[in-house]
Amino acid sequence: MTYISTLYAYLFYFAAFVLVAGLAAKVFQYARTPAPLKIPTTPAPTTRAGVAFRITREVVFFESLFRGNKWIWIFGWIFHFGLFLVTLRHLRYFIDPVWAPIQFIQPFGVYGGIAMVVGLAGLWARRFLVDRVRYITSPSDHLILALLIAIGLSGLSMRFVVHTDVIRVKEFFQGLYVGQFSTLPADPLLLGHLLLVALLMIIFPYSKLLHMPGLFFSPSRNQVDNPRERRHIAPWARRLEQQ
Repeated sequence: MTYISTLYAYLFYFAAFVLVAGLAAKVFQYARTPAPLKIPTTPAPTTRAGVAFRITREVVFFESLFRGNKWIWIFGWIFHFGLFLVTLRHLRYFIDPVWAPIQFIQPFGVYGGIAMVVGLAGLWARRFLVDRVRYITSPSDHLILALLIAIGLSGLSMRFVVHTDVIRVKEFFQGLYVGQFSTLPADPLLLGHLLLVALLMIIFPYSKLLHMPGLFFSPSRNQVDNPRERRHIAPWARRLEQQ
């Protein structure tokens, strides 16, 4: 067991803890934030089933973004769908035996990696080429996009340029489940890729990437459009009425 492998094992333990604890804290914060007004974006559904269908369309198809800006929608959807395929492809490193659907998705995951980088490149170019977007872009926006593209390019490089021992990589991550540290391949490209992934896990709960769980708590999306049929009272206002 090498020093580098031990360091990476503890790094991923720390990154996983920060990711899970940070997400849990943010979701708890979102859930406790009062929504004192009935503010669904119209036209809005009038039933809870309709709200669930609306959020599903937003999550899967980015419906509001499609209506707002077609170019951003194209690159954003390409990136997210590519990331989805890449995530499914990487599940093979964490489960044994590998499920049949995950085996089937493996070749498509490679194309997903390419789509992920293309989508990110388009979104990043927009922050340079569109004046009003460039004006509101902060250094952290550039750094996050650069980090995601570096993860995608390093992963694709291990597929098309310099191959690594994926069997040992799988043994390493499965060993983390039970506290048994295996030796990682000493490939600089692999170590760099894993370092970037761990960094992404650490910053995820505290970055703009947190829009993913935040969507489900958006009052403009998760509220039923029934202000006339049912009075909307925030929990904190109801407690004040009872005093």
